[in-house]
Amino acid sequence: MSDTLGTDTADGRQSQGTPGAGDAATSVPPAPPRAAAHRRGRARMRLEIAVLSAPAVITFLAFVILPVALAAYYGFYQWKGYGEPTDWVGLNNYRLILTDPAFHDVLWHNGLILVLSLAIQGPLAIVLALLLNQKIRGRSTIRVLVFVPYIISEVIVGTGWSLMLQSNGAVNDLLHRIGLGSLEADWIADPDLAIWTLMAIITWKYIGFAVILMLAGLQSIPDEIFEAAQIDGASYWQIQRRITLPLLGPTIRIWAFLSIIGSLQLFDLVYIIWGQYVSGTAGTSTMAIYMLAQGRNAGNYGYGSAVAVVMFVISLIVALIYQRFVLRRDLRGAVTEGTV
Repeated sequence: MSDTLGTDTADGRQSQGTPGAGDAATSVPPAPPRAAAHRRGRARMRLEIAVLSAPAVITFLAFVILPVALAAYYGFYQWKGYGEPTDWVGLNNYRLILTDPAFHDVLWHNGLILVLSLAIQGPLAIVLALLLNQKIRGRSTIRVLVFVPYIISEVIVGTGWSLMLQSNGAVNDLLHRIGLGSLEADWIADPDLAIWTLMAIITWKYIGFAVILMLAGLQSIPDEIFEAAQIDGASYWQIQRRITLPLLGPTIRIWAFLSIIGSLQLFDLVYIIWGQYVSGTAGTSTMAIYMLAQGRNAGNYGYGSAVAVVMFVISLIVALIYQRFVLRRDLRGAVTEGTV
Protein backbone atom coordinates (compact mmCIF):
# COMPACT_ATOMS: atom_id res chain seq x y z
CA MET A 1 0.00 0.00 0.00
CA SER A 2 2.88 2.39 0.71
CA ASP A 3 4.19 1.93 -2.82
CA THR A 4 0.93 3.11 -4.31
CA LEU A 5 -0.13 5.75 -1.84
CA GLY A 6 3.12 7.61 -1.33
CA THR A 7 6.72 7.58 -0.11
CA ASP A 8 8.33 8.75 3.09
CA THR A 9 10.21 12.00 2.76
CA ALA A 10 13.42 12.91 4.59
CA ASP A 11 11.52 14.55 7.46
CA GLY A 12 9.22 11.58 7.94
CA ARG A 13 6.24 12.97 6.15
CA GLN A 14 4.51 10.91 3.54
CA SER A 15 4.15 12.43 0.08
CA GLN A 16 1.54 11.27 -2.31
CA GLY A 17 2.73 10.16 -5.72
CA THR A 18 1.24 9.21 -9.02
CA PRO A 19 2.70 7.14 -11.80
CA GLY A 20 4.98 9.26 -14.05
CA ALA A 21 4.91 12.33 -11.82
CA GLY A 22 8.72 12.38 -11.45
CA ASP A 23 9.27 12.32 -15.17
CA ALA A 24 6.86 15.21 -15.68
CA ALA A 25 8.59 17.30 -13.01
CA THR A 26 12.08 16.90 -14.53
CA SER A 27 11.15 17.37 -18.17
CA VAL A 28 11.37 20.86 -19.75
CA PRO A 29 8.05 22.10 -21.04
CA PRO A 30 8.04 22.84 -24.75
CA ALA A 31 8.52 26.47 -25.80
CA PRO A 32 5.31 28.26 -26.57
CA PRO A 33 4.70 28.61 -30.31
CA ARG A 34 4.64 32.40 -29.98
CA ALA A 35 8.18 32.54 -28.49
CA ALA A 36 9.56 30.26 -31.20
CA ALA A 37 7.98 32.40 -33.89
CA HIS A 38 9.46 35.49 -32.28
CA ARG A 39 12.95 33.95 -32.36
CA ARG A 40 12.53 32.97 -36.00
CA GLY A 41 11.40 36.50 -36.81
CA ARG A 42 14.44 38.01 -35.12
CA ALA A 43 16.77 35.61 -36.91
CA ARG A 44 15.15 36.48 -40.24
CA MET A 45 15.47 40.19 -39.47
CA ARG A 46 19.18 39.82 -38.68
CA LEU A 47 19.70 37.91 -41.92
CA GLU A 48 17.93 40.61 -43.92
CA ILE A 49 20.02 43.33 -42.27
CA ALA A 50 23.22 41.40 -43.00
CA VAL A 51 22.30 40.84 -46.65
CA LEU A 52 21.18 44.42 -47.27
CA SER A 53 24.11 46.05 -45.46
CA ALA A 54 26.79 43.72 -46.86
CA PRO A 55 27.41 45.76 -50.07
CA ALA A 56 27.81 49.00 -48.11
CA VAL A 57 30.05 47.34 -45.50
CA ILE A 58 32.23 45.74 -48.18
CA THR A 59 32.51 49.04 -50.05
CA PHE A 60 33.41 50.90 -46.85
CA LEU A 61 36.05 48.33 -45.95
CA ALA A 62 37.53 48.31 -49.47
CA PHE A 63 37.61 52.06 -50.12
CA VAL A 64 38.00 53.55 -46.62
CA ILE A 65 39.45 51.14 -44.08
CA LEU A 66 41.83 49.32 -46.44
CA PRO A 67 43.41 52.53 -47.87
CA VAL A 68 43.88 53.88 -44.34
CA ALA A 69 45.52 50.63 -43.26
CA LEU A 70 47.79 50.60 -46.33
CA ALA A 71 48.73 54.25 -45.77
CA ALA A 72 49.64 53.44 -42.18
CA TYR A 73 51.74 50.52 -43.45
CA TYR A 74 53.56 52.50 -46.16
CA GLY A 75 54.15 55.35 -43.72
CA PHE A 76 56.82 53.26 -42.00
CA TYR A 77 58.86 52.99 -45.22
CA GLN A 78 60.82 55.19 -47.59
CA TRP A 79 58.77 54.10 -50.60
CA LYS A 80 58.93 55.24 -54.23
CA GLY A 81 55.37 54.21 -55.05
CA TYR A 82 56.08 50.98 -56.90
CA GLY A 83 57.29 47.55 -55.90
CA GLU A 84 57.42 46.11 -52.43
CA PRO A 85 58.54 48.65 -49.80
CA THR A 86 61.82 47.53 -48.24
CA ASP A 87 63.47 50.68 -46.86
CA TRP A 88 62.14 50.61 -43.29
CA VAL A 89 62.35 53.96 -41.48
CA GLY A 90 59.96 53.31 -38.61
CA LEU A 91 58.54 56.45 -37.04
CA ASN A 92 61.04 58.72 -38.76
CA ASN A 93 58.46 59.96 -41.29
CA TYR A 94 56.10 60.96 -38.52
CA ARG A 95 58.90 62.64 -36.60
CA LEU A 96 59.80 64.68 -39.66
CA ILE A 97 56.16 65.71 -40.17
CA LEU A 98 55.66 66.88 -36.62
CA THR A 99 58.94 68.84 -36.59
CA ASP A 100 58.66 70.36 -40.08
CA PRO A 101 57.93 74.13 -39.92
CA ALA A 102 56.19 73.86 -43.30
CA PHE A 103 53.69 71.40 -41.83
CA HIS A 104 53.14 73.73 -38.88
CA ASP A 105 52.27 76.49 -41.36
CA VAL A 106 49.74 74.40 -43.30
CA LEU A 107 48.21 73.17 -40.04
CA TRP A 108 47.78 76.81 -39.00
CA HIS A 109 46.19 77.60 -42.37
CA ASN A 110 43.70 74.75 -41.95
CA GLY A 111 42.85 75.92 -38.46
CA LEU A 112 42.36 79.50 -39.64
CA ILE A 113 40.13 78.36 -42.52
CA LEU A 114 38.11 76.27 -40.04
CA VAL A 115 37.51 79.18 -37.67
CA LEU A 116 36.74 81.67 -40.42
CA SER A 117 34.35 79.26 -42.12
CA LEU A 118 32.35 78.86 -38.93
CA ALA A 119 32.46 82.58 -38.11
CA ILE A 120 31.48 83.77 -41.59
CA GLN A 121 29.24 81.11 -43.09
CA GLY A 122 27.26 80.27 -39.96
CA PRO A 123 25.76 83.69 -39.16
CA LEU A 124 25.36 84.53 -42.85
CA ALA A 125 23.53 81.26 -43.54
CA ILE A 126 21.18 81.81 -40.59
CA VAL A 127 20.34 85.35 -41.73
CA LEU A 128 19.71 84.25 -45.32
CA ALA A 129 17.61 81.30 -44.14
CA LEU A 130 15.47 83.60 -41.97
CA LEU A 131 14.95 85.93 -44.92
CA LEU A 132 14.18 83.14 -47.39
CA ASN A 133 11.79 81.54 -44.90
CA GLN A 134 9.54 84.59 -45.17
CA LYS A 135 6.76 84.83 -47.73
CA ILE A 136 8.41 87.12 -50.26
CA ARG A 137 8.07 87.36 -54.02
CA GLY A 138 10.60 85.28 -55.94
CA ARG A 139 11.55 83.24 -52.90
CA SER A 140 11.96 80.01 -54.87
CA THR A 141 14.14 81.70 -57.48
CA ILE A 142 16.38 83.24 -54.83
CA ARG A 143 16.75 79.86 -53.13
CA VAL A 144 17.84 78.28 -56.39
CA LEU A 145 20.35 81.06 -57.07
CA VAL A 146 21.83 80.70 -53.59
CA PHE A 147 22.15 76.93 -53.95
CA VAL A 148 23.50 76.83 -57.53
CA PRO A 149 27.19 77.53 -56.61
CA TYR A 150 27.21 74.49 -54.35
CA ILE A 151 26.38 72.09 -57.17
CA ILE A 152 28.92 73.58 -59.57
CA SER A 153 32.09 71.53 -59.89
CA GLU A 154 35.08 72.72 -57.88
CA VAL A 155 37.16 72.62 -61.07
CA ILE A 156 34.83 75.08 -62.78
CA VAL A 157 34.63 77.32 -59.72
CA GLY A 158 38.39 77.33 -59.22
CA THR A 159 39.17 77.94 -62.88
CA GLY A 160 36.61 80.73 -63.21
CA TRP A 161 37.69 82.59 -60.08
CA SER A 162 41.39 82.20 -60.87
CA LEU A 163 40.83 83.88 -64.24
CA MET A 164 38.73 86.69 -62.77
CA LEU A 165 41.12 87.38 -59.90
CA GLN A 166 44.28 87.77 -61.98
CA SER A 167 46.02 91.15 -61.92
CA ASN A 168 44.50 91.90 -65.32
CA GLY A 169 41.32 89.93 -64.65
CA ALA A 170 37.67 90.86 -64.60
CA VAL A 171 37.56 91.93 -60.93
CA ASN A 172 40.30 94.55 -61.25
CA ASP A 173 38.89 95.68 -64.61
CA LEU A 174 35.46 96.18 -63.02
CA LEU A 175 36.95 98.18 -60.16
CA HIS A 176 38.80 100.35 -62.66
CA ARG A 177 35.68 100.98 -64.74
CA ILE A 178 33.53 102.06 -61.78
CA GLY A 179 36.17 104.46 -60.49
CA LEU A 180 37.59 102.27 -57.73
CA GLY A 181 40.94 101.67 -59.34
CA SER A 182 42.69 102.32 -56.04
CA LEU A 183 41.24 99.02 -54.77
CA GLU A 184 42.89 96.96 -57.49
CA ALA A 185 45.15 94.28 -56.03
CA ASP A 186 46.81 90.98 -56.69
CA TRP A 187 44.06 88.96 -55.07
CA ILE A 188 45.77 85.61 -55.51
CA ALA A 189 49.48 86.16 -54.86
CA ASP A 190 49.38 88.83 -52.13
CA PRO A 191 49.90 87.03 -48.78
CA ASP A 192 47.86 89.68 -46.98
CA LEU A 193 44.84 89.16 -49.25
CA ALA A 194 45.05 85.54 -50.43
CA ILE A 195 43.50 83.95 -47.34
CA TRP A 196 40.57 86.38 -47.49
CA THR A 197 40.19 85.72 -51.21
CA LEU A 198 40.04 82.01 -50.44
CA MET A 199 37.43 82.57 -47.72
CA ALA A 200 35.29 84.67 -50.08
CA ILE A 201 35.37 81.88 -52.67
CA ILE A 202 34.64 79.18 -50.09
CA THR A 203 31.74 81.20 -48.69
CA TRP A 204 30.30 81.80 -52.16
CA LYS A 205 30.68 78.11 -53.02
CA TYR A 206 29.34 76.46 -49.88
CA ILE A 207 26.92 78.97 -48.37
CA GLY A 208 24.06 77.43 -50.37
CA PHE A 209 24.44 74.10 -48.60
CA ALA A 210 24.35 75.79 -45.19
CA VAL A 211 21.29 77.84 -46.16
CA ILE A 212 19.39 74.76 -47.33
CA LEU A 213 20.15 72.99 -44.05
CA MET A 214 19.02 75.99 -42.03
CA LEU A 215 15.83 76.29 -44.08
CA ALA A 216 15.05 72.64 -43.47
CA GLY A 217 15.58 73.18 -39.74
CA LEU A 218 13.37 76.28 -39.72
CA GLN A 219 10.54 74.53 -41.54
CA SER A 220 10.59 71.69 -39.03
CA ILE A 221 9.68 74.11 -36.22
CA PRO A 222 5.86 74.17 -35.70
CA ASP A 223 4.20 77.50 -36.48
CA GLU A 224 2.11 77.21 -33.33
CA ILE A 225 5.17 78.00 -31.22
CA PHE A 226 5.72 81.31 -33.00
CA GLU A 227 2.03 82.15 -32.86
CA ALA A 228 1.93 81.51 -29.12
CA ALA A 229 4.99 83.73 -28.61
CA GLN A 230 3.40 86.52 -30.62
CA ILE A 231 0.21 86.29 -28.57
CA ASP A 232 2.32 86.60 -25.42
CA GLY A 233 3.77 89.84 -26.80
CA ALA A 234 7.22 88.67 -27.85
CA SER A 235 8.95 90.80 -30.48
CA TYR A 236 10.45 89.42 -33.69
CA TRP A 237 14.01 89.45 -32.36
CA GLN A 238 12.96 87.91 -29.06
CA ILE A 239 11.29 85.08 -30.97
CA GLN A 240 14.41 84.48 -33.05
CA ARG A 241 16.75 84.63 -30.07
CA ARG A 242 14.71 82.62 -27.57
CA ILE A 243 12.82 80.20 -29.84
CA THR A 244 14.29 79.94 -33.33
CA LEU A 245 17.98 79.68 -32.50
CA PRO A 246 17.58 77.12 -29.66
CA LEU A 247 15.31 74.92 -31.77
CA LEU A 248 17.67 75.35 -34.72
CA GLY A 249 20.57 74.20 -32.55
CA PRO A 250 20.74 70.57 -33.78
CA THR A 251 20.86 71.72 -37.41
CA ILE A 252 23.57 74.29 -36.65
CA ARG A 253 25.67 71.71 -34.83
CA ILE A 254 25.44 69.20 -37.68
CA TRP A 255 26.36 71.87 -40.24
CA ALA A 256 29.29 72.99 -38.07
CA PHE A 257 30.56 69.42 -37.87
CA LEU A 258 30.48 69.03 -41.66
CA SER A 259 32.17 72.41 -42.09
CA ILE A 260 34.95 71.48 -39.65
CA ILE A 261 35.74 68.21 -41.41
CA GLY A 262 35.64 69.90 -44.82
CA SER A 263 38.00 72.65 -43.64
CA LEU A 264 40.52 70.11 -42.36
CA GLN A 265 40.49 68.25 -45.69
CA LEU A 266 40.34 71.25 -48.04
CA PHE A 267 42.29 70.60 -51.22
CA ASP A 268 40.62 71.10 -54.59
CA LEU A 269 39.91 74.86 -54.64
CA VAL A 270 43.35 75.70 -53.27
CA TYR A 271 45.12 73.43 -55.73
CA ILE A 272 43.17 74.69 -58.74
CA ILE A 273 43.52 78.41 -57.95
CA TRP A 274 46.94 78.61 -56.29
CA GLY A 275 48.68 75.33 -57.06
CA GLN A 276 51.16 73.64 -54.76
CA TYR A 277 53.87 76.30 -55.10
CA VAL A 278 51.98 79.62 -55.07
CA SER A 279 49.78 78.44 -52.20
CA GLY A 280 52.81 78.16 -49.93
CA THR A 281 54.02 81.71 -50.54
CA ALA A 282 50.48 83.14 -50.54
CA GLY A 283 49.60 81.60 -47.20
CA THR A 284 46.77 79.36 -48.43
CA SER A 285 48.48 75.96 -48.47
CA THR A 286 46.70 73.18 -46.59
CA MET A 287 47.64 69.78 -45.20
CA ALA A 288 46.33 68.07 -48.33
CA ILE A 289 48.49 70.32 -50.54
CA TYR A 290 51.47 69.56 -48.31
CA MET A 291 50.78 65.83 -48.67
CA LEU A 292 50.74 66.12 -52.46
CA ALA A 293 53.88 68.24 -52.69
CA GLN A 294 55.96 66.24 -50.22
CA GLY A 295 54.59 62.85 -51.19
CA ARG A 296 53.72 62.14 -54.81
CA ASN A 297 55.46 65.10 -56.44
CA ALA A 298 58.62 64.52 -54.42
CA GLY A 299 58.61 60.80 -55.26
CA ASN A 300 58.35 59.85 -51.58
CA TYR A 301 55.05 58.01 -51.28
CA GLY A 302 55.95 56.69 -47.85
CA TYR A 303 56.20 60.21 -46.46
CA GLY A 304 52.99 61.20 -48.25
CA SER A 305 51.23 58.19 -46.72
CA ALA A 306 52.43 59.26 -43.28
CA VAL A 307 51.01 62.75 -43.88
CA ALA A 308 47.70 61.15 -44.87
CA VAL A 309 47.66 59.17 -41.63
CA VAL A 310 48.38 62.32 -39.61
CA MET A 311 45.49 64.09 -41.38
CA PHE A 312 43.22 61.15 -40.62
CA VAL A 313 44.20 61.09 -36.96
CA ILE A 314 43.68 64.85 -36.58
CA SER A 315 40.25 64.65 -38.25
CA LEU A 316 39.31 61.64 -36.12
CA ILE A 317 40.33 63.32 -32.87
CA VAL A 318 38.43 66.50 -33.76
CA ALA A 319 35.36 64.46 -34.74
CA LEU A 320 35.42 62.43 -31.52
CA ILE A 321 35.86 65.52 -29.34
CA TYR A 322 33.07 67.32 -31.18
CA GLN A 323 30.77 64.32 -30.84
CA ARG A 324 31.59 63.93 -27.17
CA PHE A 325 31.07 67.54 -26.10
CA VAL A 326 28.83 69.11 -28.76
CA LEU A 327 26.71 66.41 -30.39
CA ARG A 328 26.17 64.46 -27.19
CA ARG A 329 22.72 65.89 -26.49
CA ASP A 330 21.57 65.28 -30.08
CA LEU A 331 22.88 61.72 -30.19
CA ARG A 332 21.34 60.90 -26.82
CA GLY A 333 17.95 61.94 -28.12
CA ALA A 334 18.38 60.13 -31.44
CA VAL A 335 19.56 56.75 -30.17
CA THR A 336 16.80 54.47 -28.98
CA GLU A 337 16.92 50.97 -27.63
CA GLY A 338 14.97 48.29 -29.39
CA THR A 339 12.32 46.39 -27.49
CA VAL A 340 12.37 42.64 -27.32
